[in-house]
Amino acid sequence: MGLIIPENYSSALDGRTTETAIKFIKDTFQRELIAAMNLQRVSAPLFVRPETGLNDNLNGVERPVNFDAPCIGGANLEIVHSLAKWKRLTLGKYNFQPGEGLYTDMNAIRRDEEVDNLHSMYVDQWDWEAVIEKSQRSLVTLKEVVRRIYASMRRTAKKVCAEYEELINCFKEDITFITTQELEDMYPDDTPKERENKFLREHHAACIMQIGKVLESGIRHDGRAPDYDDWELNADIVVYYPLLDVAFELSSMGVRVDENSLKSQLEEADCLDRMELDFHKMILNKELPYTIGGGIGQSRLCMIMLNKAHIGEVQQSVWPKDMIKTCRENGINIL
Repeated sequence: MGLIIPENYSSALDGRTTETAIKFIKDTFQRELIAAMNLQRVSAPLFVRPETGLNDNLNGVERPVNFDAPCIGGANLEIVHSLAKWKRLTLGKYNFQPGEGLYTDMNAIRRDEEVDNLHSMYVDQWDWEAVIEKSQRSLVTLKEVVRRIYASMRRTAKKVCAEYEELINCFKEDITFITTQELEDMYPDDTPKERENKFLREHHAACIMQIGKVLESGIRHDGRAPDYDDWELNADIVVYYPLLDVAFELSSMGVRVDENSLKSQLEEADCLDRMELDFHKMILNKELPYTIGGGIGQSRLCMIMLNKAHIGEVQQSVWPKDMIKTCRENGINIL
């Protein structure tokens, strides 16, 4: 995306007030999400053994941070990219039932991230996952859950603006559902990101569905690992952010693969070797529950609700020196 500098930018909240407001947002949204989805908080790992197949491969090219651990014989471990697979395994381990779910604080390092206003090497999310029946693996279920989560965001934003009256609420009442192919049909000459920007300027909040599959043009709207989301039943929750004039992604989620979609997507992605990993064998053998889940960006949510121009205003990370200099010269105070 590149660094965007809003004209005449000035943060609505000073540094200490910002820190207080961040806690208010996180506490409030967690309560809203738990109530909306019937979730229980669980503890989660920061690193995993790569041979388990539990780490998120993202687009398949990002390198996980790894290290050897002398205390377990020098075995290699990987910092998680996300907990998309681990959550499903944990639901089965703890015997969660349909209608029940879990959430956790997920912290990750994505070393190959291209940093800008919205992207950081440090990722913090609420990762959540819920058990569903196999018969519920449908667009109806996906849309119902999206509406619940977006309503939780909207209620939180309303409470934040009541607490801090100088802030502007960017969350409109309704959310529009659209597939990546429909976006391509509407804007065939634009890039996927340009399509999102154009659509969100008009519709303000959208659920963009079916991410990862190849479109009629022969390209993908965006990358998605083939072994957790079902590409026919996944989505991003995106809102329009007028301060930066961009489509602002807040959540990536989806109905998880079953034994059939896992095999077909691994074949399409030329990743059939993953079928030999422990996690993938459990799905193929129907040993794990059917689930729906996703991640919701904590810093992203704080950034837009606090009307910040850069994610570095609400989280501690490391940034290029020239970016820090340019930001400070334009009233953007990176933490």
